[in-house]
Amino acid sequence: MDKTKLKSFSLSNYLKIPQVQDYLTKEQKWNIRVVGSVLPFKVNEYVVNELINWEQVPDDPIFTLTFPQKGMLKPDDFKRISNALYKGIQKEELNLLVHNIRMELNPHPAGQVAHNVPEIDGLAVSGLQHKYRETLLFFPSHGQTCHAYCTFCFRWPQFVGDHNLKFALSETNTLHRYIRHHKEITDILITGGDPMIMATQRLKSYIEPLLSVQFSHLQTIRIGTKALGYWPYRFTTDPDANELLKLFDKVVAAGKHLSIMAHFSHYRELQTPAVKEAIQRIRNTGAEIRTQSPVMRHINDDAKIWLKMWKTQVKLGCIPYYMFIARDTGAQHFFSIPLVQAQEIFKKAYQSVSGIARTVRGPSMSTDPGKIQILGTTKIRDDKVFVLRFLQGRNPEWVQQPFFARFDPAAIWFDDLKPAFGKSKFFFEEDETDLLSNFMAS
Repeated sequence: MDKTKLKSFSLSNYLKIPQVQDYLTKEQKWNIRVVGSVLPFKVNEYVVNELINWEQVPDDPIFTLTFPQKGMLKPDDFKRISNALYKGIQKEELNLLVHNIRMELNPHPAGQVAHNVPEIDGLAVSGLQHKYRETLLFFPSHGQTCHAYCTFCFRWPQFVGDHNLKFALSETNTLHRYIRHHKEITDILITGGDPMIMATQRLKSYIEPLLSVQFSHLQTIRIGTKALGYWPYRFTTDPDANELLKLFDKVVAAGKHLSIMAHFSHYRELQTPAVKEAIQRIRNTGAEIRTQSPVMRHINDDAKIWLKMWKTQVKLGCIPYYMFIARDTGAQHFFSIPLVQAQEIFKKAYQSVSGIARTVRGPSMSTDPGKIQILGTTKIRDDKVFVLRFLQGRNPEWVQQPFFARFDPAAIWFDDLKPAFGKSKFFFEEDETDLLSNFMAS
């Protein structure tokens, strides 16, 4: 494997992977083709050779994390695509069928289109999201792919080739203008896709202007990335790896807090020499690495996995940050677990780590009104309830306010929950504050 050149495989050439030919059955290969026609599929040599234990396939968690599985489509949808491919229908007819199925998978959850997109001069700015007062999300147009794709990814619409589903912004002036005019913004999260797919020179064009005095209100630059898990050579042997680390040095030297928001879904992603070297090189710049992942069936729905993952992260100098619930989009039905089970997994793992790892928050749901944490279950006046609170909210006054939902052992997402104690609405639903508040417009 060439550590200076990323070699990826997609639906068009995955059969060239030697392990696919050696370990997968004809049926499994067909399933990949069917599901990969709807949900995005890309994997690379590092994942294939260093992370997947092919002796454990199809039960290997990293295999499930990267290779489409039959259950990721609902049975009727799988049958429709399988029959269409078998019959060899015209490309236009297949594309329409695929598009219709994608539209049923809730491609933009949590108000990403309807509520989060800000405006400049009365015009919506695609490529920016401003849901929370202090934090702006930026989707650079050249960062709308990844080194490999997670099968659970809630941003799968970014990768399926439908420009109507993408968030992206290529004009740096628009980004910088918006931040200049919104002094309440203290944090920018550069996300995607994966910004680390971009060349360093392009990333510099977005970041370096933010280090000037006119952006003194901007305190933190976050970069959301899966590169440490899927291509750690981005920080070690890529042709512009050293230039990237110098950029990190420059951000820190300018007095900004630089946080690499790293996605690790299983402790195996933290065990290779390559990722350990990459983590050390990043930390040497003064940047911090915060870690997060959803809790998912087939991948990490076991407290022992999270315990080992958090302990390993702390040992390597990373900061455990979030355990999420699998979002209500894409293959949620395949990955989701009951909320009560997710909370139990979090509790058991949290109870078993020292205070230094208890920076982690969760389990958390990124819903339309905000990030809602499940604190646990209890009994109040003979009613069993979920105890919840906002970690972030469209209205900042909601944050840290405990509230209650009727206990439902089958609930997998916030929309499945009902207010406790006979109420018809949760407290924030009764709030008359305009959710599309004034900070959205310039």
